[in-house]
Amino acid sequence: MGKEYGQLRPGYRLLLGPGPVETSPRVLRAMSSNMLGHLDPQFLEFMNETMELLRKVFQTKNQLTLPMSGTGSAGMETALVNLIEPGDKVIICVHGVFGQRMRDIAGRCGAEVISVESPFGRPIEPESVKKAFEKAGKVKLVAVVHAETSTGILQPLTEISQIAKQYGALFVVDAVTSLGGVELKVDEWGIDACYSGTQKALSCPPGLAPVTFNDRAAEVINKRKAKVQSWYLDLSMIQSYWGKERFYHHTAPINMIYGLREALQIVLEEGLEARFARHKQNSEAFIKGIEAMGLSMIAPQGYRLPTLNAVRIPDGVEDVGVRKHLLDKYGIEIGGGLGDFKGKAWRVGLMGESSKRNNVVLLLAALADGMGQQGHNADVGSAIQAALKVYNG
Repeated sequence: MGKEYGQLRPGYRLLLGPGPVETSPRVLRAMSSNMLGHLDPQFLEFMNETMELLRKVFQTKNQLTLPMSGTGSAGMETALVNLIEPGDKVIICVHGVFGQRMRDIAGRCGAEVISVESPFGRPIEPESVKKAFEKAGKVKLVAVVHAETSTGILQPLTEISQIAKQYGALFVVDAVTSLGGVELKVDEWGIDACYSGTQKALSCPPGLAPVTFNDRAAEVINKRKAKVQSWYLDLSMIQSYWGKERFYHHTAPINMIYGLREALQIVLEEGLEARFARHKQNSEAFIKGIEAMGLSMIAPQGYRLPTLNAVRIPDGVEDVGVRKHLLDKYGIEIGGGLGDFKGKAWRVGLMGESSKRNNVVLLLAALADGMGQQGHNADVGSAIQAALKVYNG
């Protein structure tokens, strides 16, 4: 007899890592609704509604706004493989692991890649981007990560956007960990192409990558000389499935789209400004608590990403031991460091449904306990008082 697996019963986890994060029961209920065919008239209407909701959350009027089938990295690849042709000169801004990933994909597209780099934990300097344009000549696009998930940096965008426009280049933005959690104005900030993921501040399970392209970017796609190197992510075909033509391309993940539609409605019911304020307050409370325990943040003040808080691990504290303690004793998941910060940082996701006052207070206490198990005593009382001061004014 083979092993009997029984019914699937995942244990409880409080997801406070870099994603996925907590999901509203409303979203899970929507995902368990009756499945329809991917060309059913009723489902096609749900697709239209999802696109309309995405435009509101992206703060754009772009017609070409839709969720790609795949995780946030599929969004990244969609933007780059559709806009880049072999031999194109592109500037990729790298200040963390996901900037490195963009650079890798651009190279695989056959681009001549120019890197503008900042040390991990620091933002990209607009002056460095300007110098790269001055030196490079004709550049097709410049791409930057708005919310660098590996370091907790929130990258200012408007200056780089202005530089891109000055040199006639497309401006491409990774908003995987910012969409729905911090201010992102696609049209007002002059972003030509932008992509995200569902499992971060939108608080939906992973599986879709919202993207938006303005008319300028769509024209570049439609006038390509070479075929897009990825058949599956080729927007010249996919836009005909999501558009009026409804030409079959691939079977859409129907129930995931149900979930995204519901998650976007939750975002808009709360209101974008109120949602951004909530994320900011919870992040500030957590940071004050961390600092009261004598710890520090990776990102400098003024560039801290509210949805992803990267904490520097103090000397003498072992990363994995603390995270294992949190998981075993509290059912809490936080993320470890990536790239240059592997073993040196904890990445705490306070986004979407996970961005709550009670989660902040619980996590501060749990972290103090975890460090205490290794002989690093932290004043948990002061930490919680510092966090509550943010909430109570």
